[in-house]
Amino acid sequence: MTAIERTAYPQFKARPTLKTLHEVYTPTPSEIQWARSHARFPTNVLTLTVLLKSFQRLGYFPALADIPSAIVEHVRSYLDISKRIKLTPATSSLYRFEKQIRTHLGVTSYGPDTHQIAVAAVAKAALIKDHPADLINVAIEELVKSRFELPAYGTLDQLARTIRYNTHEQLFEQVDTQLSQAEQIYLDQLIQPQSEDAELTLNQLKAPPKKATLSHLKKLQSKYESLMSFAEAQRILADLTPAKIKYFAAQAEALDMAELSKVNSAKRRTFLVCLIYRAQVKSRDHLAEMFLKRMLSIHNRAKTRLVELREQSLATTESMLGILGEVLDASAKQPSNATLGKQVQGILNAHGGAQALLEQCQQVSPYNTKNHFPLMWSFYVPHRKSIFRLVRSLGIQSTSQDRSLITALNFLLEHEDRRGQYLPAELDLGFISSQWRKLVYAHDGDKTVLVRRQLEVCLFSYLATELKTGDACVPGSENYADFREQLLSWQECQPLLEQYCQELKIPSTASGFVQHLKDQLTQLAQEVDQRCKEDTQVTINQDDKPSLKRITAAPRSKSALELEKKILEKIPERSVLDVLSNVQHWVNWTRHFGPISGSEPKLSEPIERYLFTTFGYGCNLGPNETARHTRGRMSAHMLSYVHRRHFTTEKIEAAIRDIINAYSRLKLPLCWGTGKRAAADGSKFEIYDNNLISEYHLRYGGYGGIAYHHVSDQYIALFTHFITCGVWEAVYILDGLIKNQSDIQPDTIHADTQGQCAPAFALSHLMGIQLMPRIRNWKNLVFFRPSPDAEYEYIDPLFKENANWRLIEKHWQDLMRVILSIRAGKLLPSTILRRLSSSSKKNRLYHAFEALGQVIRTQFLLRYISDLGLRRQVTECTNKVEGYNHFLDWLFFGKAGVITENDPDQQEKQLKYLELVSSAVILHNTVEISIAIQKLHAEGYEVKQEDLATISPYITRCLRRYGDYVVDVLDVPQPLELAIPLPIPIMEEITL
Repeated sequence: MTAIERTAYPQFKARPTLKTLHEVYTPTPSEIQWARSHARFPTNVLTLTVLLKSFQRLGYFPALADIPSAIVEHVRSYLDISKRIKLTPATSSLYRFEKQIRTHLGVTSYGPDTHQIAVAAVAKAALIKDHPADLINVAIEELVKSRFELPAYGTLDQLARTIRYNTHEQLFEQVDTQLSQAEQIYLDQLIQPQSEDAELTLNQLKAPPKKATLSHLKKLQSKYESLMSFAEAQRILADLTPAKIKYFAAQAEALDMAELSKVNSAKRRTFLVCLIYRAQVKSRDHLAEMFLKRMLSIHNRAKTRLVELREQSLATTESMLGILGEVLDASAKQPSNATLGKQVQGILNAHGGAQALLEQCQQVSPYNTKNHFPLMWSFYVPHRKSIFRLVRSLGIQSTSQDRSLITALNFLLEHEDRRGQYLPAELDLGFISSQWRKLVYAHDGDKTVLVRRQLEVCLFSYLATELKTGDACVPGSENYADFREQLLSWQECQPLLEQYCQELKIPSTASGFVQHLKDQLTQLAQEVDQRCKEDTQVTINQDDKPSLKRITAAPRSKSALELEKKILEKIPERSVLDVLSNVQHWVNWTRHFGPISGSEPKLSEPIERYLFTTFGYGCNLGPNETARHTRGRMSAHMLSYVHRRHFTTEKIEAAIRDIINAYSRLKLPLCWGTGKRAAADGSKFEIYDNNLISEYHLRYGGYGGIAYHHVSDQYIALFTHFITCGVWEAVYILDGLIKNQSDIQPDTIHADTQGQCAPAFALSHLMGIQLMPRIRNWKNLVFFRPSPDAEYEYIDPLFKENANWRLIEKHWQDLMRVILSIRAGKLLPSTILRRLSSSSKKNRLYHAFEALGQVIRTQFLLRYISDLGLRRQVTECTNKVEGYNHFLDWLFFGKAGVITENDPDQQEKQLKYLELVSSAVILHNTVEISIAIQKLHAEGYEVKQEDLATISPYITRCLRRYGDYVVDVLDVPQPLELAIPLPIPIMEEITL
């Protein structure tokens, strides 16, 4: 049976809080009157009222013995019934009460017709969802929505399991019958022992991509071609939803060869087909990523070579400049033309003659420019065959009506085997730059021709750019797919538009939207002009150069330092493992973990194993080092098995969400922030370099990846991405808020300077999110006037250009189509931001988002320079995320902080472990601080709210990381509810 804790099936809390009793179980006067009119004796009135309030909360009738006494006593107090009266009605009365309650609430009892409604809902969901708990939740939602009574939990569990089993068996049989005999043999051979020289083995199928070297590119191409030998995977899986394909592929990924061989043939073959299909999709992404990195490497090596040649020719360049200086000196004396001519000729002859000097000039002149394009061929040549092979196999397409690049690439593919110097000039190359044009075009006699070598390098360079900007796509991939296919059509958007615009409080027409923005900018600019004229925060010198007063951090008061000292004295020392165990008792976060198949865990002491696994991987010790210090309680195999078979990234995220929700119930975090703000920032983690994620980071130095965190102003992290060092971090600035499903929901996001790009401002504005980055170089940004005739007395020098209202209005429909598609879950903001690049000349969406973003950013900049409180707020919030980064460094102490996984999915999974551990420690520290405050207040110590605001939950002094790792899961900590409230004076200050 699926554990009831994994589902949304309503249950009583063992110890309901006073707030819950008051809000949920308090009978209204009309309910009391109704109960007294339907029951005669006090026992029956009490029973009827208690059952009514219980049913309203649960949706079913509990056994009277299961109702917590706190609820009974709370209801009794409102009925004014003696404590001697018990819940002991006759059985016939209970049946009558249940019928009366159903009639009163308009609820239908669970019966055969109701059962069929639940069956239909679960059967439909089983085609998409996988775990029994999710299917049970679907049934509960459908029954509650339709005003039906919930059946016993066992009934729903049996229903979900039966339908899930039957649905999966039908899908397995459906896939297996579509396989030809040859395809069945091919799949069956994958689970047979084979040599590493085999065309494709199960291990090769699961292997992650390696570093983007030329040799690894060739191996990946061979793997992709082997995968595509099973070309019918997409057709065979046509009737399976993408979510179901990913689920079956994940199960195949978790099973080894011996385990797969024990699975029945239809199920095993379906798993393998799904695994092959997902490998095909991922391989296309990996090939595109390697192509981009190899082209970038070719460009970088050519640039390096240009610098080397420039340095080598430095002596010649200096000599040529010296000769020029002699000629200029002679000319400065103003001799006659004949005399000057003789003097110049003498200077040239003295240095080897005009012809020799001309040859030297021709040698060094190409190296005294910034144009490295002529030097790329020699670095491109080793890649030539592989790049042609890659482009041919991926079938790259254009995402716009401009197909000039794709046409040129097809022309190249047709002439791949040509070895002549020139190709006929039959192409439209209007998209290439003047620098490339000089290299690509030449004259062969009277004919204009194309230089083959330069044309190849040029077109593949442009292809790399268009793949990054989304102007070109790879069919059948994920990261490089055509994002237009993920957008809602305008017909689908129109019914959603009015309500969405009402939620954002913006006009629902293009002209109205533009006028609304224009009025806002006009009014704000006038207000800021007046404010800055009267204030001295912003000064503008005679050269129209603005400067802004720096914010100075106020030192912590003596009372705040003393309070921190008193709190730390009252917090007992604990190990990180003890913290995880205590939080498990409070939150039951391990309920999310179990076999990937969705079955219940069959491990002995599963909670203990989950605690050790989370600690070992979250602190980067790994299974071997963790097992060495558990006094024999755990083996490395036990930990790695649980990690591989019971933990997924999605399950860890669900556990984190439970901890965040528990944290949001505490009152202490309200001293630190409102929860409506968050800050985003990245921290570098070192990883091995033999993978596709690892890159050299100029700002941080060294190779690694970036953990991009979204941290609430209440200190707890809400979401984390793991991205490559070469990715523009601001691409993911909004994703974290979209993916954050916790009870803490910020509507304002702060970031560092990377968050200042115009498209990000536009996208956040249309999503109802306020983007407020910390901008160091704000004076270099352009302020946009609301109209050409708008002038300001003081801040006028800041405005350099006019807002492009016409462009915004023209593409308003495109903008809203993107936003409504994001709202519908069709795509993420990062999918759009990755493609909104200034490198794109074809992407009209970029120019529209840029124009809108310029207006929104101007509004923010006006507030930023005129509001000291806003600047201080931005700084404080971004400082918290920087503190969080240091806190993670302390927790991630194993293996010198190096992530040793090469699989990108496993790298992100390990960071989720770390986020889980950090969230648990932050919750535990906050509970300890709250209890310490309560004790100090009881002792008569004055605790000020402003002093509490300076305390951080990133406390490490009271935590042990080293020693033997043991935990007693039966050691129950004090209830979390005791730490929720704060002393009344502090609560009153928070409320104010």
